[in-house]
Amino acid sequence: MFNVVESPTRAKLTDGRDLLFFALPGHRPAPVPDRRPLPKQDPDQSELRFDQSTGQWVIVAALRQDRTYKPPADQCPLCPGPTGLTSEVPAPDYDVVVFENRFPSLSGTSPSIPLPAGGGFVSAPGHGRCEVICFSSEHAGSFANLAPAHARLVVDAWRHRTADLMAEPGIEQVFCFENRGEEIGVTLTHPHGQIYGYPFLTPRFTAMLGQAREHRMRYGGNLFADLLAREVADGSRVVARTEHFTAFVPFAARWPVEVHIYPNRFVRNLVDLEDHELDGFAQVYLDVLGRFDRMYAPSCGPLPYISALHQFAVTDTQADGYFHVELMSIRRSATKLKYLAGSESAMGAFISDVTPESVAQRLRELG
Repeated sequence: MFNVVESPTRAKLTDGRDLLFFALPGHRPAPVPDRRPLPKQDPDQSELRFDQSTGQWVIVAALRQDRTYKPPADQCPLCPGPTGLTSEVPAPDYDVVVFENRFPSLSGTSPSIPLPAGGGFVSAPGHGRCEVICFSSEHAGSFANLAPAHARLVVDAWRHRTADLMAEPGIEQVFCFENRGEEIGVTLTHPHGQIYGYPFLTPRFTAMLGQAREHRMRYGGNLFADLLAREVADGSRVVARTEHFTAFVPFAARWPVEVHIYPNRFVRNLVDLEDHELDGFAQVYLDVLGRFDRMYAPSCGPLPYISALHQFAVTDTQADGYFHVELMSIRRSATKLKYLAGSESAMGAFISDVTPESVAQRLRELG
């Protein structure tokens, strides 16, 4: 079991945003004052607008047009900034750090958003929380290259932020995720992810919960537990299985490379996992990401991917949720990308160019 520090060292950035340092044993964060002349953040800088044609909220955050875009490595705002003048992380070094996004889609707090009613336009302040999590101070690193204890520290940071944000008034869903690779749209190459606290339940999250509720009413079991059991019994799409976790390509995979990681017992979120299970999660997560990086090597670089942690709160609405991770990539071969064009983008109907079984076989070979 990895002995990691769970209580972060807290600091403030000059515009009032929170900054949290998570450190490995024996490492003591040493933040310096943030000396940048930044304006105070406006809690009402984004807006929610309700799309009556789909029943979904859209976030309008025009300030994000000004966010940092592909800076040179020596101007990276996620690298340590020992002078307090150059970085979002004013410190000579760090292990893992979390801070409020300077260009957030959601910010500020409110107890709830209005229920859409009537035929007029419905909008609300874009309250919620957007955080950045830097996995390492190494600019050219990646999650897959972290040492196991360091990866577990990232998991602990995810867990800490999940617990904190789930307790915040007005936060309905906590979403930890990573976008990796310029093909995905990443504008900062430093290894990092994001954590969103939404004031509403997102469309895919709502759809999954609806399917799970219907499954329970019809068959009496948990949809996700039953899916896991069927994948394990079939075996053809299982990539890796340990005492506590199973990684598999789903039967109806939508993406050219897609792997789901499930705990072998029912939990709703990272907070529900025991210490030894958190160790196991960090290890299988590193395993899968390592396979991703080797998939098309050496003919092309590491696989671009999105990592999405599906976490559910202990509420009646989310009672059927089962914690799992979805890893997906748009790369369908060493030289080709899968573009989400007409059918996928306009209709939400995915067309897969590869069979899930062949992808699973390839990933097993890369173990």
